[in-house]
Amino acid sequence: MSGETVPGLRREAIGLREVLFQSITAMAPAAAVAASIPSGAAFAGGSLPLSVLIALVACLFTASCVAELARQLPAAGSVATYAAQGLHPAVGFLVGWGYVFVEALVPPLLLLQLGFTTAGTLHQEWSSYPDDLWWPWSLAGAAVIAVAGYFGVRASARFGTVLGVFEVLVFVVFAVWLIIKAGGDNTLSVFGTSHTAEGHDGISGVFAGSVYTVLAFAGFEAAAPLAEETKDPRRTMHRAVLGAALSIGLVYVLTTYAMAVFYGPDRFAGFGASGAASWEGVARASFGLFWVLVFLAVINSTIANANACANVSTRTAFALGRIRVFPQLFARLHPKHRSPVTGVAVQCGVALAAMLGLGFSYDPVTAFLLLATVIVTVVTGVYIVVNLACAGYFLRRRRDLFQPVRHLVFPLLGIVAFVPALLTAAGLPVFDFVSELTAPVSYAGPIVGVWMTAGVVVLIVLLRRHPGRIAETARVHLDETSPTDPRQSGAVQS
Repeated sequence: MSGETVPGLRREAIGLREVLFQSITAMAPAAAVAASIPSGAAFAGGSLPLSVLIALVACLFTASCVAELARQLPAAGSVATYAAQGLHPAVGFLVGWGYVFVEALVPPLLLLQLGFTTAGTLHQEWSSYPDDLWWPWSLAGAAVIAVAGYFGVRASARFGTVLGVFEVLVFVVFAVWLIIKAGGDNTLSVFGTSHTAEGHDGISGVFAGSVYTVLAFAGFEAAAPLAEETKDPRRTMHRAVLGAALSIGLVYVLTTYAMAVFYGPDRFAGFGASGAASWEGVARASFGLFWVLVFLAVINSTIANANACANVSTRTAFALGRIRVFPQLFARLHPKHRSPVTGVAVQCGVALAAMLGLGFSYDPVTAFLLLATVIVTVVTGVYIVVNLACAGYFLRRRRDLFQPVRHLVFPLLGIVAFVPALLTAAGLPVFDFVSELTAPVSYAGPIVGVWMTAGVVVLIVLLRRHPGRIAETARVHLDETSPTDPRQSGAVQS
């Protein structure tokens, strides 16, 4: 890095295809299909396809709100800017504070999954390979993500596009194959309530399954932080966010239907993420070496998801560093690649520390569950705030564009959808199907509480000493056109 003035993120570096797959890979479709969505089968059983369909409709309400705000407020701060504009800059700061924290934890989460999935599969194939030798694979994945981030948004977004196409293609082809093999067992009854798990009869089992399935949609908003680097961002962001949620939601419906009718709806309650009753198990038993492609798609998904969320965390940190509510060092850019190199370096350090520290302190699977609980708790909370911000923005600031259904009904329905998911992720037994969390996963709540309390303290200090910085959380730098003022062009003195 030189000491020269760096003129901001690279404008118009990527298009719709790249930002669409930024959101798609952040949703980790292969990992969600193979690991996340089957958790709902314990409640919905063979009616899980209906649960997924309900979750898709529910998530589209929030995706619509994010898309509407992204079209009006194209900013690297994304959800922080939306909350600042729609509610209050102080709320925007706290949303950004929480969002950058959990998005920085997604790469170590996925690197842990990469490690224990690869090690476990190699041990299953060759017993001489230690099943606990997970960390070399995690380190290799961390290196790939760091290099992609260093070379800028074009490299990382195009890398994510290639990975995303592969994982989606593998599972769509496999799903079609399952449907063909199911033959006469294909039935639309799986979109009814007749196949729910024992003890969770009827619509209550479907609802419980949908709550767990909603969590597989997290990440559809990940295109938004790339707004300042995207061609025609107002149009592109809107299409990417909605397109990712809808397209991958339909993939979830297709794949869940395919496996339910092939495996058998009435015994689908025993389907899970590992063993014979899993995607890999079915592929091994019935489709020969096709299981290798399923395995590679899941591994691919972990790297793609980690790469996408590293983009989110570094851009959000850049946006907060630019207005100096984070250390200004986070706004420092590489003079050639225009990548936020400080953010990339810190992201890599956080990933290594969390991955190795928690992985060796407990074990990689336990560490994965702890990080996942922290992440999902905060992200679902962010979605609820963004729904409120959508209503607030169009009611308070853009009444000329206000549409009651899109800007009031949809946000309310989005909140209704994500409140049960938030309670479930936090392990709060408000519903009878929610299990209380046990240690160390139960530490997620205190971890989130400590981080957000620290954010409140920082907020109070900034409001007393530099209130203008908090106000700038609502600033949309892309709308500023003066090329002579470095503050208005988003330039940063390093």
